[in-house]
Amino acid sequence: MKIVIFGLTISSSWGNGHATLWRGLIRALHARGHQVTFFERDVPYYAAHRDLADAEFVDLVLYSDWETIRKAAENTCADADVAMVTSYCPDGIAATEVVLSSRAGLKTFYDLDTPITLDRLSRGEELQYIGPNGLRGYDLGFSYTGGSALHELKSQLGAKRTVPLYGSVDPANHFRIAPCDRFRCDLSYLGTYAADRQEALVQLFIEPARQLPSKRFLIGGAQYPQEFPWTDNIFFVRHMPPPDHPAFFSSSRLTLNITRKAMAQMGHCPSGRLFEAAACGTPLLSDNWQGLDEFFTPGKEIIIARETDEAIQALELSDAELSRIAGAAYERTFDEHTAARRAMEFESLLANTPSQPRPTAHAVASEFLTLNNS
Repeated sequence: MKIVIFGLTISSSWGNGHATLWRGLIRALHARGHQVTFFERDVPYYAAHRDLADAEFVDLVLYSDWETIRKAAENTCADADVAMVTSYCPDGIAATEVVLSSRAGLKTFYDLDTPITLDRLSRGEELQYIGPNGLRGYDLGFSYTGGSALHELKSQLGAKRTVPLYGSVDPANHFRIAPCDRFRCDLSYLGTYAADRQEALVQLFIEPARQLPSKRFLIGGAQYPQEFPWTDNIFFVRHMPPPDHPAFFSSSRLTLNITRKAMAQMGHCPSGRLFEAAACGTPLLSDNWQGLDEFFTPGKEIIIARETDEAIQALELSDAELSRIAGAAYERTFDEHTAARRAMEFESLLANTPSQPRPTAHAVASEFLTLNNS
């Protein structure tokens, strides 16, 4: 297939979770013979932290202004088998116009931030990646979140058909290595700062650090404010590029996952960090949310903590018990949560989506005008 994606970023992992997911999934699709073109706006903060070492698996189009590549986008979509717009695409509405007015075989949307999208809609906020017509013109809506989110995308945004496409891990880039002193710790947390994660971070990370001063805690991520409640035993790495993730996780006795509030409330939304850490053989500690047991079995493959005492109890488990839990999560991840597995699921979902014969250019233009005026 020829696949065209208009997304947030694949070139830089700074401050976002999209890039790592796209690299694994597109590399797996490329290995299966597909051709992928990714359009990304070239913005200063991503340009300053560009960490895509090898782009041979994707045709990456960086642009500074939409109008300069509009024609190229139209031409690329014209003979595409699949054209896709994603959440947080900075030119999502303009890209939607190009995709829906194109002759692409299947027109799709992938919301990698569905609970955030729905939460912002409930507040009456405008979205830069979804216009007033919602998702009505798309043949298929992919969602990083399953469960009730799939129904909400239909009822609130008019999507015809919605299916989950969860996060994954690329085993070629995430694997266990020897621990290193720079990242060695009893409990780690890898994630960009988010105000709606702070309450859980205080309970499951900061407060345990205060109560266990002899243990070492490590945070990796961007955008942490100066007023963050640091303690003497909490250490910090400002940016953690993907090549450093194996060392980060492999040096952690235990690693913490915290889900953003809107995502935790909706559930069925596993962070890619869970799969990355598991692939590195690191035991997982996580907040709890509906649907988590669909990905890892609590008590067997992952430890759940709802309050500080439970996080401390996890830190006090023996090395043997933590190793057992990590081993079970590792096996589950390689069976069900790799990028290659998601690529096959992606193919299957597309194959089961009814496609229409490619219309004439005049018919496409007429249909788009009708949709826009409805």
